[in-house]
Amino acid sequence: MSRQTHFLVQSFDPAKGDQLKADAPIACRSEESARRTAERLAMSKAGVVAFSTNSDTETGDYDDQPTVFFRAGRVPAEFDSMP
Repeated sequence: MSRQTHFLVQSFDPAKGDQLKADAPIACRSEESARRTAERLAMSKAGVVAFSTNSDTETGDYDDQPTVFFRAGRVPAEFDSMP
C-alpha cells in the first residue's frame, strides 16, 4: 500500500440567503503551507477550513473523515463535527 497525505484548503463565499458557496479547493504541500494559505484567505472570505486526508494511491481509497486543523468564519455544518 502506498498511503499519501493530502493537505487542502477550502474557502467559502456568501450566497443567497444564509447559504455558502464553496470555492475551488486549494492543494498545498504541507500542513504549514495549508495553514498559512487558510489564514490569508480568512481575511477576505466568509469562511475557510484547512484539513488533511489520507489516500491509498493503489486502490483509490480515501479517509472518510478528514482531519481539520484550521477553521475560521462561517463554514458548512459538516465541518463542525470534524475534530
